[in-house]
Amino acid sequence: MKISFDINLSAPEKTQLATILRCKETELDTALAPFSLAALHEYLDMFFGERAFTRGSDIREYRLLLLIRDGYKGQIPDEQTVSELFQTTAAQSKSLINSVLSKYQYELKTAIDNLMIRAIKAAVISEDETHYTATIVNSVTVDRLNRILVRINGNSLRITKMPGTVSIYQLQPSAYDDLCKHFGIKTTGG
Repeated sequence: MKISFDINLSAPEKTQLATILRCKETELDTALAPFSLAALHEYLDMFFGERAFTRGSDIREYRLLLLIRDGYKGQIPDEQTVSELFQTTAAQSKSLINSVLSKYQYELKTAIDNLMIRAIKAAVISEDETHYTATIVNSVTVDRLNRILVRINGNSLRITKMPGTVSIYQLQPSAYDDLCKHFGIKTTGG
């Protein structure tokens, strides 16, 4: 079924929306289309009685699931993006993301694994080869990777934020190797 419609937005609304969606105002039609699909899925589920939520937090979690699935095409947004979309603090956004990733962990398994794999693949060995560093803007990723390390090897050193940085993390070579093995990532040494 093909559905199309027009919506009137003021110039300030277009500017604000382009900022939130991180696109140019001339790209709003394209940028908004996947979000429209997410909203339509929410309404269809309601019409069919498939998702009868009674708590506001359940609705927010389901909306984020739909945004991940439809709006972000299977990519998990970072806390800042969620804050901009839901008008929440960074802590509230982190909690919302964690709730969604836990509640819908099977439905989002591929998206979660891809998030972890991208973070691991982004890691670069330091010049002295004592650790790896990676820029990770979604702290939920770091938390989840550390939980995986606990399961793999309880003696593993955790992934930690480098002092004085906003989103650069370091991991020890043994932790890096354990994560690569866990996710089936081929390393240059193996």
